[in-house]
Amino acid sequence: MAFSLSAEHEAIRDAVREFGENEIEPVAEEYDREGTYPEDLRKTAAEYDFVAPSIPLEYGGAGMDKLSSTIVTEELWRADPGIGSAVGSAGFGTNMILEFGDEWMKEEWLPKIAAGETASCSMISEPAHGSNVAGIETVAEADGDEYVLNGNKMWITNGTVADVGVLMAKTSPSEGHRGITAFLVEMDRDGVSTEKIDNKLGIRASDLAEVLIDDVRVPEENVIGEVDEGFYQLMEFFAAGRTSVAAQAVGAAQGALDAAVEYANEREQFGQKIGDFQAIEHKIAEMATKVEAARSLTYRAATQVEQENQDVAAKYSSMAKLFASEISVEVADEGIQVHGGSGYVTDYPAERYYRDARITKIYEGTSEIQKNIIADRVL
Repeated sequence: MAFSLSAEHEAIRDAVREFGENEIEPVAEEYDREGTYPEDLRKTAAEYDFVAPSIPLEYGGAGMDKLSSTIVTEELWRADPGIGSAVGSAGFGTNMILEFGDEWMKEEWLPKIAAGETASCSMISEPAHGSNVAGIETVAEADGDEYVLNGNKMWITNGTVADVGVLMAKTSPSEGHRGITAFLVEMDRDGVSTEKIDNKLGIRASDLAEVLIDDVRVPEENVIGEVDEGFYQLMEFFAAGRTSVAAQAVGAAQGALDAAVEYANEREQFGQKIGDFQAIEHKIAEMATKVEAARSLTYRAATQVEQENQDVAAKYSSMAKLFASEISVEVADEGIQVHGGSGYVTDYPAERYYRDARITKIYEGTSEIQKNIIADRVL
């Protein structure tokens, strides 16, 4: 399947790329070094509709299709994966609110998130449960017209900066995945506490936290969708999430390739630019080919997600996530090789792309999990 981007898609790419080059790239090294969350950049990005771009127009968003939002993610990560993650993740959980939430949830929270006034988070993973969503141990017990929540959530993006989150908890603990319910939880409720995780290998500008849920009371109106249907609701967004990570990986790989090309055209050895040596030419050629292949597969996955064919989308999104993440790390590694010793220090962005790309092989389902999903749909 071939892809020819529309003029609108190309315009979106140009706009995000300009934003990345003018606003993100000049400060990327500083934010990475300091591990600072780029709240001001998030707010600025929202002015251009780059925050949660799939939120519909009626709730203050841009109403972009999946391919458009994929391009936004790719270009943000091309500029810098850490800041790109912070901006691109600001709307985590909004798809659940939009699809299954009550109208008051949408009216209260979606416009604020789209405007960059706040960020949201999605609280699924736990210390003992990452890929095994059905095994989560956070519980929600009914108490009159309220639910009392208790548990421990781990690896939560935006945990310390979000004002609201979508939390998955067991309402019928003995039922496994059939007993999970989604809740809207305001992060300033009594019993919610967060601890920032700041010893990360990469994407250091993106906020990551552990969230403790201790006798947190929420009204029953905060149930998103139906009780005990949370796992099935979540399943509807796995393909979209994995396609987004594939786009992140493509962006990081493109950024690493760009940095390598720039260095190869500047660095001279033995009286000529190193880019004129065949060994470097071949590296660059292979890197560029792999990036383009990953991009094509990612765009195909995005179109399948948009067509809402869940089984087909699940296959292609896992293929895209697997291939793009593996390629991203390979390309970033070769980018360091092109830089030589300069690639091993922070004077150049090569080492940062290498560190940042690595996460794409882990979250939203590891490479090993993606292979299981693909095999289930091929065999």
